[in-house]
Amino acid sequence: MGYALYVAQLGDKHRNAKPLRGFGGAGVLEIVSDHEGDTFRCIYTVRIAGAVYVLHAFQKKSKSGRETPKTEIDLIKRRLRDAESHARGPQS
Repeated sequence: MGYALYVAQLGDKHRNAKPLRGFGGAGVLEIVSDHEGDTFRCIYTVRIAGAVYVLHAFQKKSKSGRETPKTEIDLIKRRLRDAESHARGPQS
């Protein structure tokens, strides 16, 4: 996952990074990694020029289905709004 994020910082997309569905295109990406029988996900955005914001990283707990749980999606949406607000800077 670390290398995939490094590739994103260089302005490219790692072969394991795929757009996260429900976020309108390729601006929010997901990296999925399996390790010793467990699945881990890292969600990041490249929507903000000159930055890569990691929005969430977590271990997938459910053994059935591939869909990201709604609670995780809600957290990612909140963090995306926060990242976009941070990138705009202080409002005066």
